[in-house]
Amino acid sequence: MAFDLVIFDCDGVLVDSEVISCASLADQLTAAGLPTSHEEVMARFLGRSTAAIAEDFRARTGSELPEEFLPRFRLDVAERMRRELLPIPDIQEVLEGLRSLGLPFCVASSSERPRLDLALTLTGLIDFFDARIFNAAMVARGKPAPDLFLHAAQTLGADPARCLVIEDSPAGVLAGKAAGMTVWGFTGGSHQRAGSAETLVKAGADRLFNRMQEFDVPEFTRNHGQQRHRQVAPR
Repeated sequence: MAFDLVIFDCDGVLVDSEVISCASLADQLTAAGLPTSHEEVMARFLGRSTAAIAEDFRARTGSELPEEFLPRFRLDVAERMRRELLPIPDIQEVLEGLRSLGLPFCVASSSERPRLDLALTLTGLIDFFDARIFNAAMVARGKPAPDLFLHAAQTLGADPARCLVIEDSPAGVLAGKAAGMTVWGFTGGSHQRAGSAETLVKAGADRLFNRMQEFDVPEFTRNHGQQRHRQVAPR
């Protein structure tokens, strides 16, 4: 089918940031008195918002997150990103290809807006998106609920059934499918491990790919009936 809108997650899809943020979160939770490994963070929080971290901490400890936790976490992630963050290989070519086709695209991420702006700026991607940046603070429920994707589609005037979501986490795949959208699971981020692809399939991903060079979509056909399959990144 043809699509009217492509919705990208950010962390692990546009920018290779999940290893950075998961390592920081594991360190910060351990320092807050809840020993947590990198693998546990991946399993519990990949693709989810800071609200989910607070809820999980409360459930596991019976206490609220320390007041200083989130500011320290945000600062630590930002410092690590400035030193280490890279874009996902070939993502710029994908975005340029979509723009040349006239196929609208946006970001819909669980990350907080300052972190999104920093990540996209550091990697040179911010100008591709203009005002088409959506995050979990805009809706009542974050991923795996469909609210964020539905909000993005409604704001940009797209039918959810004609939206394509690119996600790297089970929570994001579940959210996209609950929104009635087509979801492709991306497995090319440096945080992906053995079994990651299977978790995306189990969550309902319609297709898997692990290099942005494999990304292609039907040409934008809102205003004309003939559909062609168009490659948007070099192979």
